[in-house]
Amino acid sequence: MNPLWWVVWSGICSVGTGLLVYFIMQSRMEVLLSKQREDLAAARAALAAQKDALQDSLRNATESSRRQAMDDFLADIRIEERHYTREQKMLFPTKKSLVRQERIFFRNIPLSNWVEQEMPIQEGADIDKLVETMFVFAGAALLGETPEPVRRLLR
Repeated sequence: MNPLWWVVWSGICSVGTGLLVYFIMQSRMEVLLSKQREDLAAARAALAAQKDALQDSLRNATESSRRQAMDDFLADIRIEERHYTREQKMLFPTKKSLVRQERIFFRNIPLSNWVEQEMPIQEGADIDKLVETMFVFAGAALLGETPEPVRRLLR
């Protein structure tokens, strides 16, 4: 019985060793798989962050190009004005009035007709100050910027 015992004992040891090796290899594979999943999760997180950053960058670039296009458009719009004094002679009194005309231009294309505004003036009134108060197309309100010198065609 002694040799049979040795055969059975060696079989039990080999099965035990096989099970031990199987569980060790199984745990090793689980560790490797968890490391790969961790690396994959990190790569996905990095890609998601890069995608969000790229979308933000694209949105900012689009926004800035739209803003630049609007600024360029508004820079090409200008207001042209001219003013003169008109005298209407009646029988005895002479009625003087200041006539101011304005129109909006885009580059060299007129966007509006001449808009005329007439205001009676008294003797000794400062015509330049009166002209500055008579805006139909206020440059600051229309273009959203500080008023700049206006081109004067006629006086």
